[in-house]
Amino acid sequence: MSDDFMIDTDDLERRMEGAMSNLKTEFASLRTGRASASMLEPVMVEAYGQKTPINQVGTVNVPEPRMVTVNVWDKSMVGAVEKAIRNSGLGINPQLNGTIIMLPIPELNEERRRELGRVAAQYAESARVSVRNVRRDGMDQIKKAKNDGMSEDDQKLWETEVQDLTNKFIGNVDKALETKQAEIMQV
Repeated sequence: MSDDFMIDTDDLERRMEGAMSNLKTEFASLRTGRASASMLEPVMVEAYGQKTPINQVGTVNVPEPRMVTVNVWDKSMVGAVEKAIRNSGLGINPQLNGTIIMLPIPELNEERRRELGRVAAQYAESARVSVRNVRRDGMDQIKKAKNDGMSEDDQKLWETEVQDLTNKFIGNVDKALETKQAEIMQV
């Protein structure tokens, strides 16, 4: 490969890694029938005039395998936190006990499992789109370098390298989706 034209594959890989990291965070928020503090991470509360992560308005605990509690620090925020949880689409019905919001995790029925599987598939597709966008940026860099005088052989080498990187990350997304769907469907 020519030293005159270097495509920053490390940057492309780092950005694709970011898409995978985001996917893992989204998957952590999907419930699988067990209580987990991470399931509340994507929930944003309308607090003090802006959207705030739930863990910045209260303490999230898992006292039992099928229960999550949120101890809201500011009593005036309890209603907003409860509303954010109800509207989050997690399918959990919050119960108030003073400033503590209890979230009993119900057993997942077959229909809800399939629904969560579809949500996981949507998250995975978003990650694939992100990876493909990074690939497109890499290919654009290569085209620009070709217009600036890169040889056709070098262009093919770089395109192959970017495509291999893309295929690797799309494969990782597919594996992560398969694992998550198996976890969701497990009774």
